[in-house]
Amino acid sequence: MIDHRPFETLGGANHGWLDAKHHFSFAEYNDPKRMSWGALRVWNDDKIAPNSGFPPHPHANMEIITYVRSGAITHQDSLGNTGRTEAGDVQVMSAGSGIRHAEFNVENEDTTLFQIWILPTKAGGEPSWGAKPFPKGERAGKFVTLASGIDGDTDVLPIRADGRVVAATLKAGETAEYQLGEGRYAYLVPATGSIEVNGVTAKARDGLAIRDETSVRVTALEDAEIVLVDAA
Repeated sequence: MIDHRPFETLGGANHGWLDAKHHFSFAEYNDPKRMSWGALRVWNDDKIAPNSGFPPHPHANMEIITYVRSGAITHQDSLGNTGRTEAGDVQVMSAGSGIRHAEFNVENEDTTLFQIWILPTKAGGEPSWGAKPFPKGERAGKFVTLASGIDGDTDVLPIRADGRVVAATLKAGETAEYQLGEGRYAYLVPATGSIEVNGVTAKARDGLAIRDETSVRVTALEDAEIVLVDAA
């Protein structure tokens, strides 16, 4: 089963400095049919204006993955962590028992990113933050795991959830396949390019909610950058 969610059907709000689209109910956008997908709770498609951003605010009991598509985001938190995550790279914040953080675009251009929230397997624990580069050339033609809480995944950003975030870059005509375990949920978004997934066509920034499919076969109809979350 694949539920195609065209970009133009997404909720959202434009705050001037922030133009946000929401794949799931978030803030003022509420759709009872789009509350979550398995443990995936939030997938926001954000454009942040230069020299602006999110002031310090709290989180708890959530795994927050930021996939930067263009520009860069600068992070600061109550643990003393600071870092700048550039396009193609990923950061993860495990909110645990509680953390405050700020995210700013200090660049002279717009920053675009996907912010993905996954429910942890259990509440509490020490909060943490980390970032890692993932060169797009290393995921050319195949899915590469970026963040995971699944046993056996190595050299990735850890999350405290029964989930995995993967990405691929495909040239037009190329195909990549992802095996989805029984009973699991996948949510896939092409950051760029149009694609076909198990016979369903999607454009850039559309969402595809997938379940009861053993294999997710993605063919690029044009050069494409793809992000997929696999969660219980």
